[in-house]
Amino acid sequence: MNNFGYACINMGFSTRPKSKRITTNRTMIKRTFKERGIKYASELALQNVQDLYRILQWNLDHDIYFYRLSGEILPWASEYNLEDMPDYDRILFTCQAVGNFAKREGMRLTAHPGHFNKLASPKERVFNLTKTDLTVHADLFDMIGLPRTPYAKLNIHVGAAYGDKPFALDNFCRNFDRLPESVRSRLTVENDDKESLYSTQELYDGIYKRIGIPIVFDYHHHMLHPGGQTEQEALELALSTWGDIKPVVHYAESRSAEYNNPKIKPQAHSDYVLTPLNDYGNDFDIMIEAKHKELALLRYRRIILENAA
Repeated sequence: MNNFGYACINMGFSTRPKSKRITTNRTMIKRTFKERGIKYASELALQNVQDLYRILQWNLDHDIYFYRLSGEILPWASEYNLEDMPDYDRILFTCQAVGNFAKREGMRLTAHPGHFNKLASPKERVFNLTKTDLTVHADLFDMIGLPRTPYAKLNIHVGAAYGDKPFALDNFCRNFDRLPESVRSRLTVENDDKESLYSTQELYDGIYKRIGIPIVFDYHHHMLHPGGQTEQEALELALSTWGDIKPVVHYAESRSAEYNNPKIKPQAHSDYVLTPLNDYGNDFDIMIEAKHKELALLRYRRIILENAA
């Protein structure tokens, strides 16, 4: 069965008045962090993980078993040791409750660390920043008790080509080996939406064949950069990299088409997704990457059911 998921923000909860808002995105600007430090970061982190539990409860009530965690649950965590947070014990306890709930209810939790993670960079400083951010994500997953497999994926893009794709792919693979096991065991890589970057086939040849990490197939990106493959060919090539773990795909549509506005970049994601994707008879989990988050998922699921009727 294909499970549908959404990413990070629950629109219904996050648009409430501030005092009643439920969100896992509480953070602060750098100046505030310098002024208020780890104590305030700890307070926000505790609120974030408590609200993560509430969001998962809402997801269960709405038969949603796939969810992407926000990258802001632990604000400014690259600047301190997590164990030094004044509320660490309460944060860890809540994380464990989240993990137990997800495991009991059969929920899949994943993350998509930000675009600034560039594992292919030749610059040591950029690699170190990437390593730190990915490690923070992995530490949170360990606190929650998520498996060290791509079932709990940490998904990234190669990030850049630096004018030499083979060089960049080689850097990616070499730097992968320098990451902690908590990251390596969960890392996946995704095809891109520009010809200057990486198609599914290029990721298969340049990364999967070398280090064996799975490929997350993105339907929208493939449409913009097919790399000489049909949708089915690229999809099934990506699916073949997952072994015995259920694969994940991303699905979005173009905002330009949604609003019939050619001035909008075709890469921009739509508010809703209205066209049923073709799974070509394959089974995988589908992350809906639409701007209206859970509202888009619920609407899309109705469309799928209506078409199947």
